[in-house]
Amino acid sequence: MPNILDIRRRIRSVINTRQITKAMKMVSAAKLRRAQERALAARPFAQLLTNVLKSLVARTEIYDPETGEPKHPLLAQRQENNILLIVVTGDKGLAGAFNANITKAAVRFLESKTSEEKTGEEKNGKNIDIETIGRKGRDFLRRRYPASKVQSRSLADIEESDEAQEPMGERAAEIQVTGEHVGILGKVEFSQAGTLARSVIERYEREEIDSVYVVFNEFKSVIAQRLVVEQILPIETIGEPAVRQTEEMSTEEKKRAKEAAVSAGVGLRRTDSAADEAAEKFGTSQVDYIYEQPPEELFRDLLPKYVAIQIFRALMESVAAEHAARMTAMDSATNNASDMIDSLTLVMNRARQAKITKEIIEIVSGAAAM
Repeated sequence: MPNILDIRRRIRSVINTRQITKAMKMVSAAKLRRAQERALAARPFAQLLTNVLKSLVARTEIYDPETGEPKHPLLAQRQENNILLIVVTGDKGLAGAFNANITKAAVRFLESKTSEEKTGEEKNGKNIDIETIGRKGRDFLRRRYPASKVQSRSLADIEESDEAQEPMGERAAEIQVTGEHVGILGKVEFSQAGTLARSVIERYEREEIDSVYVVFNEFKSVIAQRLVVEQILPIETIGEPAVRQTEEMSTEEKKRAKEAAVSAGVGLRRTDSAADEAAEKFGTSQVDYIYEQPPEELFRDLLPKYVAIQIFRALMESVAAEHAARMTAMDSATNNASDMIDSLTLVMNRARQAKITKEIIEIVSGAAAM
């Protein structure tokens, strides 16, 4: 029979842990609400820019009628020999399987591309560069794949270099980590996404890479999330995400997320603003807009912003999804701590009752012996 004092100490320890997990759940719920508000505030601009590009594409030719070349390098489609994969994870743990699911999806994508290489007819194999956003993804991918002879660059390095970036050096392997960005998810700014987009666009225009994919957790609401691999370059259809892989939430995960959201007071439904509806109307009407600038100049100014918005959306939704996952994980931990306290209390009561019974038997036996 365990000692009653040890059980009481264990109960106090679990109670302290439950207080911590409950506080972390409420903090994640508050951060989730702020992340939803920021994503909602950034949505009208993204929607309006997308519809401006849709309107422009509908009213002008994308390809030059004489040469047949696209009017912007980001619209050019080439054979996929060099691929860039952007993996968006979190900087911290205690979020359940959030980071593990993203890294698994990234590994599945890499394996699918390397298997295409083995079964394809092309002689040259695919080279895949990885840019990690978040500490968890960086640590996992650096351990899994060999170290690169190319020095990894961060956003600070890109911002400090005003001149054009030098081409990548000698490769260490077909799959290598060429960039790592840690600490930017605490407060996501559009300038950070713009800096990363500028780096990606410069490499794409120099034909160092032939396509760009991003792996992130797409967030619509607490119970409407999915893990996606989305292609952002080359731009195929403006306004329609080019999703290559997707993984939906299971029924059990949706149930736990719903219970955690209800207990924390977080809304479950998607919220659309009037600005979104107004932005969606632009470009859909049959009005013949007249643009002062030629299409080439408009594409040159707007398409890089469109790519930056795609990356910014991935960062914002990933942050919201991480807070939702941490809120759900901490809610489950709080419930498990409560169950453990009840179980330990029952064990302590039984041990105390057994001790009392033993003392009564000893007293009765001593009295009978006298």
